[in-house]
Amino acid sequence: MSKITLLNSKDIEIILHRLACQLIENHNDFTETVLIGLQPRGSYLAKRLSNLLQKDYNIKKLESGLLDITFFRDDFRRRNAPLAATSTEINFLIEDKKVVIIDDVLYSGRSVRSALTALQSYGRPKKIELLVLIDRRFSRHLPIQPNYRGRQVDAINEEKVLVTWKETHKKDAVYIEQR
Repeated sequence: MSKITLLNSKDIEIILHRLACQLIENHNDFTETVLIGLQPRGSYLAKRLSNLLQKDYNIKKLESGLLDITFFRDDFRRRNAPLAATSTEINFLIEDKKVVIIDDVLYSGRSVRSALTALQSYGRPKKIELLVLIDRRFSRHLPIQPNYRGRQVDAINEEKVLVTWKETHKKDAVYIEQR
């Protein structure tokens, strides 16, 4: 199995700032907008963006949370091993808010579809947008497209996109793994 570096830590830092600026352009002071990271892998990106918006761009009142989609997945009962759920941390209402769903890699679109279903438990948003670090554009099973993307990757099915974060792997990087 070989690994090719797609993005290094400096590339990711630049992309995070660009994504933060795009969010500010569309959501101003975030009084009507919430950020929700998909557990587990989208949570790192959501936390990074939230911190960046608050510290570097002086966004005062930013509501952000984490959403577990384990029991909303369409393959929940099709796996041999049981899935381990993570926690949902949404302590605010999304009713009439603009929601930005955040995930690390957009692949088939099934996780996003699961998130849309799970979000219904927390109210009816005014609008939902999608932000991803990596968009694997030729792998979609569902008609789902991101509003914000860090990088678009044309990986074929035998290739896997692997995102590592310094919080878990001691290094920010994105790799393409050949199987």
